[in-house]
Amino acid sequence: MKKILLLLMVGSATSAFAQTNTLKGEDVFGDMQARHIGPAGMSGRITDIEGHPTNSNIIWLGSAGGGVWKSQNGGISFNPVFDKYCQSIGAVAIDPSNPNQEVWVGTGEVWTRNSTSIGDGIYKTNDGGNNWTKMGLENSERISAIKINPKNGKEVFVGVLGNLWGNSANRGVYKTADGGKTWDKIFGLNDSTGCSDLAMDPTDPSTLYASFWEFRRTAFSFNSGGMASALYKTTDGGKTWAKIHNGFPGGKLGRIAIAVAPSAPKTLYAVVECEKPEQKGLYRSDDGGQSWQHKNSNFELVVRPFYFSRIVIDPKNPDVLLKAGLNGSISIDGGKTFRTLSGLHSDMHDIYFDPNNSNTIFVCDDGGMWRSWDNANTFEHVKGLPLSQYYYVATDNQEPYNVYGGLQDNGSWIGPSDALGGIPNGAWKRIGVGDGFRVVPHPTKRIVYSEMQGAESIWRFDLESEAVKNVKPRSKNDAIKLRYNWNAPLAVSKFKPNRLYTGSQFLHKSEDMGESWTDISPDLTTNDKSKLQQESNGGLSVDNSGAENHCTIFSIAESPLDENIIWVGTDDGNIQVSTNGGSSWTNTAANLPTMPKKIWVYHVEPSAFDKQTCFIVLDGHTQNDMETYVLKTTDMGKTWQRLPTDGVKGFARNILQDKVNPNLLFLGTELGLYISINGGANWMAFTNNMPAVAVHYMAMDDKTSDLVLATHGRGIIIVDNIAPLRTLTPETATKEFVLLNSKPAVFSDKTSFGSDADAGEFVGTPANRNAQLIYFLKNRHTFGKMTIDVVNDSGKVISSLNPGKKKGINIVTWDGTVKTPKQPNGITIVRAFGGPRVLPGTYKVIINKGKDRYEGSMTYKLDPKSPHSLADKKANYDLSMNLYNTTEQLAYFVYGVDAYKAYVDSNGAKLPNNKAVKKLRADLDSLKDKLVVTKGDNYVGTAEPRLREKMGDLYGQVSGYYGKPGSNEINSATALNATFAQLKAQFETLKTTAAAKPIPDMVKAGAPPMAPLKSFDEFIADK
Repeated sequence: MKKILLLLMVGSATSAFAQTNTLKGEDVFGDMQARHIGPAGMSGRITDIEGHPTNSNIIWLGSAGGGVWKSQNGGISFNPVFDKYCQSIGAVAIDPSNPNQEVWVGTGEVWTRNSTSIGDGIYKTNDGGNNWTKMGLENSERISAIKINPKNGKEVFVGVLGNLWGNSANRGVYKTADGGKTWDKIFGLNDSTGCSDLAMDPTDPSTLYASFWEFRRTAFSFNSGGMASALYKTTDGGKTWAKIHNGFPGGKLGRIAIAVAPSAPKTLYAVVECEKPEQKGLYRSDDGGQSWQHKNSNFELVVRPFYFSRIVIDPKNPDVLLKAGLNGSISIDGGKTFRTLSGLHSDMHDIYFDPNNSNTIFVCDDGGMWRSWDNANTFEHVKGLPLSQYYYVATDNQEPYNVYGGLQDNGSWIGPSDALGGIPNGAWKRIGVGDGFRVVPHPTKRIVYSEMQGAESIWRFDLESEAVKNVKPRSKNDAIKLRYNWNAPLAVSKFKPNRLYTGSQFLHKSEDMGESWTDISPDLTTNDKSKLQQESNGGLSVDNSGAENHCTIFSIAESPLDENIIWVGTDDGNIQVSTNGGSSWTNTAANLPTMPKKIWVYHVEPSAFDKQTCFIVLDGHTQNDMETYVLKTTDMGKTWQRLPTDGVKGFARNILQDKVNPNLLFLGTELGLYISINGGANWMAFTNNMPAVAVHYMAMDDKTSDLVLATHGRGIIIVDNIAPLRTLTPETATKEFVLLNSKPAVFSDKTSFGSDADAGEFVGTPANRNAQLIYFLKNRHTFGKMTIDVVNDSGKVISSLNPGKKKGINIVTWDGTVKTPKQPNGITIVRAFGGPRVLPGTYKVIINKGKDRYEGSMTYKLDPKSPHSLADKKANYDLSMNLYNTTEQLAYFVYGVDAYKAYVDSNGAKLPNNKAVKKLRADLDSLKDKLVVTKGDNYVGTAEPRLREKMGDLYGQVSGYYGKPGSNEINSATALNATFAQLKAQFETLKTTAAAKPIPDMVKAGAPPMAPLKSFDEFIADK
C-alpha cells in the first residue's frame, strides 16, 4: 500500500525544474476554478452595442475591459462569449447577410482615456459566438469600426485607430474580400493619425466615409488634433478617397464622429472638434458630404471628444439622432436643438436603436447598459453585466471576509466574498464616490480608507457609525503643490494599525488614522518640469482632469518583516528604499538591468521571507512598450534580476508572493493571471473560468488562502484556496499521483431560502463550503478502476465519491453526509433527500487507482459561530441515524410486501375461488395501504400520508436541522417506530399464514415456487 501523508512542502526550486519547464496551465490547474462575484449593480464601461437586423431579441455588446456579451431575450440577460480572448473591445459588427451566425469583433477600446486597455486584432465567429477565430490585424492595437457589405459578407472594411501611446504604421482603413483570410490597407495617412470612425452607405456598400484623427497620449499628457485630422469619402469601395470638408472649420481638426441616416443615405451628421469653440459641434449634410452646415455647439456635443465621439441616427427618421456625451443628448429636429438625457450614469459611449421599433433604445456608458422603451425619455438599468473596472482590492478579517476596492467612475465599495445562495448586487455598500481607486481597511477596527481620483479626497469611513472624514494630507507650504497620481497610493502598516501612508511626490505618514501627517521623504520622483504641464493638456480640447498628473509616487509597501524598511515606486521610474523608517532614502533605479528609462514602477512587493528581497513590476505601455517586466532583488536593490516571462502575455500590473511558499508567485497582467511554482523561472496561464482580463491588483486572504483579483472589466474574481499550489513543487509535478494540501471545511448551520434577484440580475457565485480531497495526476487516469471511499473510525464506508481523473489538479468534494438512505417505493415525494450530516471530525479517505491504493483524509470542523454545541449535534445525529435506519428497514419491509403482492397477483388466478388466496391478497393490500400512499396525483389529489410519508417527513425535518431535537421530534419518532413494529409483526403473521397454505396451494395448481426474498444487506447493496 502506498500511503501519502498530507504534508506542506515548500522546498525551493531545484534542477527538477528542467523536467517541468514545459508545464502549461491547462496541464496543471485542473479543477481549480476562478469564481466571479461581481458586482454588477454599478457595472462598467461598455464601448459598443449592436443588434440583430430582424430579431430584436438578439443584442451584442462589447465592453471596455470585460469582453463580448450576447443577449437572446432582448437585453434581459447576457452571457459572455469571448472569455478566451482579449477583453478590450473596440467594435462589434453583425453580418447582415448571415446575422444568426457571423459576427466580427475588433479588439482595443477606442475611447482613449488614460486607463484604457489594448487589443490584439480582429476575430470572427461563424456559429453565433460559440467559437472564434482570429482573423488578423494583430498589430492594430485599436479597431474603431467594422463595416460589412450587406450583399457580400466576405467583403469587410475595418477602421484601425492604432497605437495610443506611440507611432504606428498600422493606422488606416483595411479591407478583406475573402472573409478575413487576407487584408489590404486601402487608405492611411501617417504614423500618428488613425481611422477613428467609419460609416457605410446602407444602399451602396462602395460608398464609405472615414474620419481620421491625429492624437497622442503619454503618461503625462494628451494631445487631440492636428492638420492631418480629416473626413474622407470613397465611392469606389476604397480605391480612391476624397476629403469632404466644404463647410467645415479650417485649421487643425480633432476627432470627428460620422453617421449616415439609414432611411436617407444622403443625410450625414458629423461632430467636429476644431480650434474655435464656436465652430465645434454638430454639422449636417444632405448631399452625401458635398457640403456641410453647422447646426449646434451644445455642451453635450463638444465635451471631451476623445471620450465621447459617437452619433447614431434613428433608422426610420433622419431628423432623430442621439449623441454620446457626458450625459448624452437627443434631437428630434435634425440637430437644431438637443435635450440632455437624464436618469442614466454619466459618460455615454454608444447608442443602439431597435430597427424594428425605434422607440426602443439601448445606450451604454461608464455604468453599463440602459434600456428605454419610450424614445429616450425614461431608462432602466441592466443589472446583469458584471463589468466593473477595479483598480485595487483588499480584504479584512471578517468571516466571511469582505472585499474592498475602487472602480473606474463608479466609486468605492465593500461587499462579502461569500454568501449562501450567492452574492446579490444589493450586498455591496458604497464607501466612496467619483473614480474609486485604493480602498484599505483598518487592520483592527471597522474603519476603511478610500479615495477618489488624484486624491481629491481621502476618506476615513467608520463602517459602524457611518461617520466620514476627509483626511487628505495638505501642503504645509502654499508655494508647494502636492502632486498626486490619478491612482494615488494608500497603505496601512502591519506593525502599527493606526499608521497610514499615502504619497504625492513626497511620502506622507500618519500615526493617528489621518488626523495629522508627517512628510518622511524629500521629493522621491524625478521632478521633471517638462512633464508637469497639465494645465495645457488636451490639445484642441483642454482636459486638465488630473489623469495625467506625473512625477508622482505610485506604489508604497512597508516590509512585512521590518517596519523601518519602506519601498516606494514612482510613475517616472524611481525605485526608492528606506531602511530607517524614512529618515534617508536610496534610489535603486540606476541598478536596473538594461531596459527603458524612467519606466513606470507599477508595484513593489517586499518579501515576507527575507528583508533584503523585493519584487517589482515595471509598466512600459505608456511609452508604447508592451513587454512584461518582472524583477527581483535579494540585496535591497543594489542589484536587480529580471525574471524570465516567456509565454506571458500582456504588460505586468501586479505581482504577489505567497505567504507560505516563497517560490509560489502570482502575476497579474493586462491579459490575465499567471502563476509560477518555481520562483518565477517559468509562468503558467491560469484560464479556468478566468478571462483574459486585465488584473490590476491582487490580495491574499490569510484565513482561506483565497487569491482575490481586482480585474479592470470583470469585477472581483476569486481563486478559492490556492493552498494546493504550495505543495505542488517542480519535484512533485513529476510524480504520477500526489495528494496536495487540503484545508478543513467548516460546517455551516445557516440556511438560505434562495435569492431574491430579479430576472437577468447578476448574482455572485458562492464559495464551495464542502470538504475537499485534492490530488495531482501527472497523466489522465484512463485504465483500471478508480474509486474514492470515505470511512469512519470502524472502517465502514459511509460515503463514496466520484473520483476526478483529469490531468493536473483534481478536487473531489464531500458535503459531509453519509450515503442517502434507500427509500421505500411509493408514488409520493418525501423529504428524505440525503443522508444525515456526520459529526465534526477527521475521516479517512481511501483512493483505489488501478492496482494502487492511497490514503488521505477529509476534516470537518464545528463552526465557532454555531448556536449548537457538539452534544446537541450528536443528539441530532443519533436521532437522524435512528430514522435513517428505520427508513431503510421500512424500504426492505415494503419490498417484501410488494414481492408477496406480485406473486399473488401473478399466480392467484390458478385458484380463482380460493378464499385463502383472496384473504391474503386483501390483507396484503390493507397492509400496503398502511405503509405507503397508493393513490392520488401527488399534488392537489394527494391522499393522507402513510407510514412512509410520515417517516420521510420526520427524517427530513430532523436531518435538515443541526441542533438538538425537541420532544416534538423525539415523541413522533417513538410513535412511528412503534407503528412500524406493529406493522412488521402483522407482516410476519401474513408470511407465516401464506407459507402454510395459500402459496403451497398455488404451487400445487401449477404456479412456480415463490423466489426467496433478498437479505436486508443484499437489498441495501442493490442500487
